[in-house]
Amino acid sequence: MTNRSVPVDTVLPHLTYRNVASAIAWLTEVFGFTEHYRYGEAPDGAQMYLGKAFIMLSTVRADRASPAQVSLRTQSLTVFVDDVDAHFVRAKSAGAKIVEELNETIYGERQYGAEDLDGHHWLFSRHARDVSPDEWGAKIANPAAIGR
Repeated sequence: MTNRSVPVDTVLPHLTYRNVASAIAWLTEVFGFTEHYRYGEAPDGAQMYLGKAFIMLSTVRADRASPAQVSLRTQSLTVFVDDVDAHFVRAKSAGAKIVEELNETIYGERQYGAEDLDGHHWLFSRHARDVSPDEWGAKIANPAAIGR
């Protein structure tokens, strides 16, 4: 199903973790990610995926920190999954910190929010219904982008 309010495109976010090996294990067990590759001895970084969503993991350095280190939410990532209800049950039972219960949004997404072991904020979602942005109060800035 498509939803005009929430397009699905490809972006490759880079997330910083205090311990990349622990993050790989946690993201695999709790959120169901699969490791694609890792690099460095510790490792220093890795690439993982869940469905068509890919992420890069990197270790803390002098010029980067994890949200847990700075005690702030630094971003929010949305990952589309086929069965968000089952994903929610898996994550919750595996110990994810649920910060938004499973719900349907005004813009047509069924989703929940969670934080990972280093404080990164995640939304897991699936399109529940197609809702035009003007139906929930959004103003379309670029009409040519509709349907992208």
